[in-house]
Amino acid sequence: MSSTLSEASVSDSSGPEARAAAEAVTPVFETLVVVGPGLIGSSVLRRAQQKGTLARTLIAVDVSPEVRARVEELGIADRVMADAAEAAALADCVMLCVPVGAMGPVAAQVLPAMRPGAVLTEVGSTKVSVIESICPFLRPDVAYVPAHPMAGTEYSGPDAGFATLFEDRWCLLTPLDGTPPEALSAVRTLWERCGARLREMTPAHHDRVCAIVSHLPHLLAFTICGTADDLADETRSEVLDFAASGFRDFTRIAASDPIMWRDVFLSNREALLEMLARFMEDAQAMARAIRWGDENYIVDRIQRGRAIRKSLIENRQA
Repeated sequence: MSSTLSEASVSDSSGPEARAAAEAVTPVFETLVVVGPGLIGSSVLRRAQQKGTLARTLIAVDVSPEVRARVEELGIADRVMADAAEAAALADCVMLCVPVGAMGPVAAQVLPAMRPGAVLTEVGSTKVSVIESICPFLRPDVAYVPAHPMAGTEYSGPDAGFATLFEDRWCLLTPLDGTPPEALSAVRTLWERCGARLREMTPAHHDRVCAIVSHLPHLLAFTICGTADDLADETRSEVLDFAASGFRDFTRIAASDPIMWRDVFLSNREALLEMLARFMEDAQAMARAIRWGDENYIVDRIQRGRAIRKSLIENRQA
């Protein structure tokens, strides 16, 4: 891990400014392997390539020949490989950017090949299930730091990424008991250099938070678009012809990758179903207010929504 090297490269007599300057230009890792160069993975690669402060050598891994060929065409990695274990043997850090349902099987491939002292991290948007799927394959000489950059678009694949994707977005870290401090520090630094804002929390709390702010909105978007598609042909045509901005916003979310979101819903089912049940109760309450003309209740709900939107804008998250 080059964070150790950066400390050794600055003499004890150097002042704090010299140390800060050296750490700012020294890459966090010598070799970073990104397994799954889709939206998140290719954005990390682009950021690493643009800034030069994440890793000296970038390796992209994907099982798809088409994806590997496209990554090579884009030139966003120093090497492009098909074998995750072969690539992991070269890495100081392996970052898994695959659907959450594939995290365990891919970890089972890479962990036996990783060097002692290397770091495994991943970007799964659920944490309890991902950690449970990876833990059986962990080694005591390889640190594991779960992370979740809360950034994205409805697009997928290596062409979807961009270097500024993580700017001012939250990256949630859910370190396990006994995580080596130097490994946690290195992963924190990597995401800070991607432009992210960091927060640590337990895996279970992470899943409850993401169920309401991310997973439930996606579930509602997919469902609303499905409802529109199930309408009679004439009405459905008018929905598509006259769609207002509200429906268009739902279709943007609903354009997200179906395999990724299938895995998310199934992996976080308990927290998601809890939030869905609470939403359905609130939706029924709003329906009663509309039915009986409860203007105060309706206005209160709308005002609360406006206040949340204002807070997001003030927090640079909108």
